[in-house]
Amino acid sequence: MKDLPIRAMPDDLDAVNLGDPQTFADHDLSEYWRTLRATRPLYRHPAVGDAPGFWVLSRYDDIVALYRDNVTFTSERGNVLITLLGEGDSAAGQMVPVTDGHRHKELRNVLLKAFSPRVLSRIGDHVRRTTRTLLAEAVDRGSGDFALDVASKIPMATICDLLGVPSQDRDYLLTLTKSAISSDDSGEYSDAADAARNNILQYFLGMVDERRAEPTDDVVSVLAGSTIDGEPLSDDEIVLNCYSLVLGGDATSRLAMIEAVHSFSANPDQWAAFKRGDVPVKQATEEVLRWSTPTMHFGRTATRDTEIHGTPIKEGEVVTVWNVSANRDERVFDHPDRFLVDRSPNKHIAFGHGPHYCIGAYLARLEISEVLLALRDFTDGFELAGPVRRIYSNLLTGISSLPVRFDPVSAEVEELVL
Repeated sequence: MKDLPIRAMPDDLDAVNLGDPQTFADHDLSEYWRTLRATRPLYRHPAVGDAPGFWVLSRYDDIVALYRDNVTFTSERGNVLITLLGEGDSAAGQMVPVTDGHRHKELRNVLLKAFSPRVLSRIGDHVRRTTRTLLAEAVDRGSGDFALDVASKIPMATICDLLGVPSQDRDYLLTLTKSAISSDDSGEYSDAADAARNNILQYFLGMVDERRAEPTDDVVSVLAGSTIDGEPLSDDEIVLNCYSLVLGGDATSRLAMIEAVHSFSANPDQWAAFKRGDVPVKQATEEVLRWSTPTMHFGRTATRDTEIHGTPIKEGEVVTVWNVSANRDERVFDHPDRFLVDRSPNKHIAFGHGPHYCIGAYLARLEISEVLLALRDFTDGFELAGPVRRIYSNLLTGISSLPVRFDPVSAEVEELVL
């Protein structure tokens, strides 16, 4: 069964509204980004309705330079379009992704305590067992929805282990995280998002009270027992950073591993090379991340008058950086529009760059690598077995439903699980 994406793109660049999730549902924007990179590397996106205009960066080098500069450009007025074009982010100065300067450094250091080698070693063993069990079961059934049966369960199990979330609550949290930043249905996108975000925050607020009374070795306990400049973290800081971890820890890994199966099914030569062992799993993982780029954009606000490409940027203006374009930049990547698992070098920015580089990058790479290894061990191949359904978002890109038919290896799957 073929996956047939919609490939219409308006001739008029100004007709493309990057703030509207429907744009990404209706259009393949590859040519749009190619045109911007070639002719308008700093592009002024027009105002649409009540939403103000903003700047768009599409070239890799420009985006990396902006990521590195958290003095001229701040995250504290929002870091994604929904907050940058709205009333800002109420979590600014409290949640790591929307905090800069000294406070950002100290909050990040607190979170890194929960990602110690001891913890990551324990989590790594669990990721491997969970992944191989889920995939073995899927292959044994012969067919199913890889997105729902496998990919949706691995990252959430990992981040919930770190956060200390009980197993009975994990499906509930997964439902909330999906609704908070994307949707499977355009009709419920905006209505469900606010409610989902509030419910996540309330859930972790309950955990904070429990961990203050009886600390364990999870992230919530680490946050609850930490201080910055001699002062304990507030309940809001703890809850908001748990919220950030659970959203970030789920989306990138889940969407990237789904795209791996989707792309391998569309590129059998690449699957064959990986299956034969011609390509190290680390190399294949990096190409999956570059190719999928689940988080399409981030944004910053200018703190002072500056310029990019000789064009004045005024204090207070919003500049968005589009990872999804940078990771296809022909100035950096040879044959950028091809999925090549042996690509080297591969300095993609799927995890961002600079001071706000994704704190969970190691875990995401681990999870994707384990999925690729399990696929190689348990199946000789796979093919699409039904229509592919994509998420609805202006921040994330990826697949929510991927029906797949597996061709199992000749050995008994159970023998390969551990």
